[in-house]
Amino acid sequence: MTLYLSRLRLSRAPSARALDKLLNPDDPGQRKDAHHRLLWAAFADSDDRRRDFLWREERAGEFLTLSARPPVAGELFEEPEVKEFAPALSAGDRLSFALHANATRDRKGVGRVDVVMDALHGLPQEERAAQRMAVAQKAGSDWLSRLGGAGGFRLIASNVNDYSVMALPDHRGPRKGQPQFGILDMTGTLEVTDPAAFLARMAAGFGRARAFGCGLMLLRRAG
Repeated sequence: MTLYLSRLRLSRAPSARALDKLLNPDDPGQRKDAHHRLLWAAFADSDDRRRDFLWREERAGEFLTLSARPPVAGELFEEPEVKEFAPALSAGDRLSFALHANATRDRKGVGRVDVVMDALHGLPQEERAAQRMAVAQKAGSDWLSRLGGAGGFRLIASNVNDYSVMALPDHRGPRKGQPQFGILDMTGTLEVTDPAAFLARMAAGFGRARAFGCGLMLLRRAG
């Protein structure tokens, strides 16, 4: 399987800059939704194309993507910077990572739930605000550790830097009245146990909401 890691920057052409308020709204939920549509423009080369890429916003007007085929510039982007993603990994390699993830699990009788929201709901209402980040730290780390079994890695250390809840306009979740999803901002260190399984997990992405900028793990060799 060949993968491509690409950097995409919004075009500086006047025609593209005139759309800035539409492409980069101030509201976080509207921004995610706009970027979800924007990034698809670099990969939707046919009407029946299925989404086969991950993305994340690095900074205003700049995105990273991991995909099974190279993106195209079109009118909205500058020429993409594309390189083949084929790291030489061996069992025992240690990597530092950064990840934005919508972490979920299936709960009997309920269905798919956000791991942090689910853990918070188990606390008294008056304690949730004070316990929010501690709960996010444990729930996020436990979730990523569970993925490691089939995902070809062992989690060594992780830190949840932020947990936010996003509401998307015009998108509704599977349950009525539940248009929100949580986003964990995580960093840490992992050890590769099965390189092939780990690369397959990288290609598939981590967690849900991958169409909205979640799931792409960034890596570098651990010092």
